[in-house]
Amino acid sequence: MKTANRMSAPLFEVDPQVANAIDNEVRRQHEGLELIASENFVSEAVLEAMGSVFTNKYAEGYPGKRYYGGCEFADVVEDLARERAKKLFGAEHANVQPHAGSQANMEAYAAVLQPGDTILGLNLAHGGHLTHGHHLNFSGKTYRIVPYGVTKETETIDYDDLEKLAERERPKLIIGGGSAYPRIIDFARMRQIADKVGALYLVDMAHFAGLVAGGVHPSPVPHAQIVTSTTHKTLRGPRAGMILSKQEFAAAIDKVVFPGMQG
Repeated sequence: MKTANRMSAPLFEVDPQVANAIDNEVRRQHEGLELIASENFVSEAVLEAMGSVFTNKYAEGYPGKRYYGGCEFADVVEDLARERAKKLFGAEHANVQPHAGSQANMEAYAAVLQPGDTILGLNLAHGGHLTHGHHLNFSGKTYRIVPYGVTKETETIDYDDLEKLAERERPKLIIGGGSAYPRIIDFARMRQIADKVGALYLVDMAHFAGLVAGGVHPSPVPHAQIVTSTTHKTLRGPRAGMILSKQEFAAAIDKVVFPGMQG
């Protein structure tokens, strides 16, 4: 196939094996009942946007402050995403550049912590997430992790026990949220505990952000200094991450995301 024709040829002609795998995945998704809560199900509009010519464009930096020319339309899209995220969740600042939720957490931690600082995070076996302190994850290798958990009787967080743990360990950061904790977290109480011991409070709402956006789940944004999330899962957007924060942390977070970790 000549180069000129190849540029406009459909995928099934250029790479029939990949095209066949995509067709099979479409069939699998439409013919099965997906019960994994964190799986995504996007609209045709999202698929169209994600398959656009923006995949050709480098846009290092932030809108109005890029290191490449020709970013004026990329700036429009990023500004829209930032402003929409702020409006949707009532946040003072939004960074929408993280590639995923794990990267959003990594970058948020790095913005406010030093290696070796103490973090309190929900135990993975009790419904937490790898990035909240598992010993094989970057979080467990970079920071001193003290896990908290749920009680055997109620399978919920005991906030009195959490407060005692925080008073004993004096963490720099307390993380709320998880990947398999199906209860509503008392964000206000956790912020009180964090304030009492001089810690920052971060909530990872990746698994329930869509419920917050829809107004059927309490929002952590009024309580936490920093809130991280994916943009897929219950939000049903493209696969990526974002960091919402109070304005006082905006500059530090933006600097870590770029040029600190992404480019």
